Amino acid sequence: MKKLLFRKFLKDTLKFFTIILFTFGFIVWVIQAVNFLDFVTEDGHSLYVYFFYSIYNFPKIIHRILPFAFFISLFYQISQYELKNELLIFWTNGINKITFINVVITYSIIIILFQIFLGSFISPAGQNEGRTYIRNSNIDFFPSLIKEGKFIDTVSNLTIFIGSQDESGTYHNIFLKDDIESGDIMKSQLIYAKRGKLINKEKNRFFKLYSGKMINMEGEKITNIAFETIDFNLAKYQSKTITHPKIQESKTKLLVKCLYYNYKNKLSEWKHKKFYCQLDSLKTIKQELLKRTYKPIYFPIISLLCCMLILKSKESRNYNFFKIYLFCIIFFTIVISEISLRFASTNNFGLYFFIFFPILFFLSVYIPLITKFKNKI
Repeated sequence: MKKLLFRKFLKDTLKFFTIILFTFGFIVWVIQAVNFLDFVTEDGHSLYVYFFYSIYNFPKIIHRILPFAFFISLFYQISQYELKNELLIFWTNGINKITFINVVITYSIIIILFQIFLGSFISPAGQNEGRTYIRNSNIDFFPSLIKEGKFIDTVSNLTIFIGSQDESGTYHNIFLKDDIESGDIMKSQLIYAKRGKLINKEKNRFFKLYSGKMINMEGEKITNIAFETIDFNLAKYQSKTITHPKIQESKTKLLVKCLYYNYKNKLSEWKHKKFYCQLDSLKTIKQELLKRTYKPIYFPIISLLCCMLILKSKESRNYNFFKIYLFCIIFFTIVISEISLRFASTNNFGLYFFIFFPILFFLSVYIPLITKFKNKI
């Protein structure tokens, strides 16, 4: 009977937790997806790239809101069990409150493992995969970026000005400025054409320009060339969108390896094609590792505080006030976990606080609570 009661409680809690997690996650994802529209409207990527980049960022959203969803679902479920007198069934069947608390804490440990796995492997892999779509994009919506009478510098090292565009799709009075990277020598190319068309041929994209001049500048050397028609290749240009992996998109083992090399004073020996381990990024790397591996330790604290709802019955005169008070404490605890994480990588005090505060706080609540219930047995 006891196993059936706990199985039902955990099943109801997990079901509501899943609903809350994915409902909130979907809402946040929609809001974030709207912000990602800049990839199309300003950076020239296709809707295909935009869609998959948004999808692959969903695990990151789930990872961030999971503590709050866990808190809401557990707090709500215990409250509902009290209001429906279902907690009373636990007590009348010989289940003491110490056992109830320990089972809920065990449930939170399972969530810890899921959160660590999600934050250490699934979320970074998803974000990196989304970045890969941007990295491989060839600016499919380039024509939508071109606007009459405006300078367009969406792509790196290229500035475009279009005077006008007629109904046939032909551009008139075209100015192009191409900045060429070549060591210490400044190179650039200015092109003016009376008219031109944007040509798509398989995966190649280029301007077909007619009746114009091209000015090549290399240091103090200037060359003028007149032309009747030329093809200006656009395939080599990329969007200004960041394409290299960010720290939060990198594999956990790379972050650990980076810190190890720094600890051994061997950063000069670090070699990796996609990840740059530098001194100025070590603080961010430490913070990211703590977020992935240690921050979930707050889940047992959340579960323990939620279990304090069983201290009072619904018949108590100040029961509603006690619920609100407890809700605020748990919410504030989650806020502390976020704030302390930001300071954990800046100084030793912040690091020690982030590591030891959740342990000391848990013990300071758990030990008196268990002692109180043991004295009542």
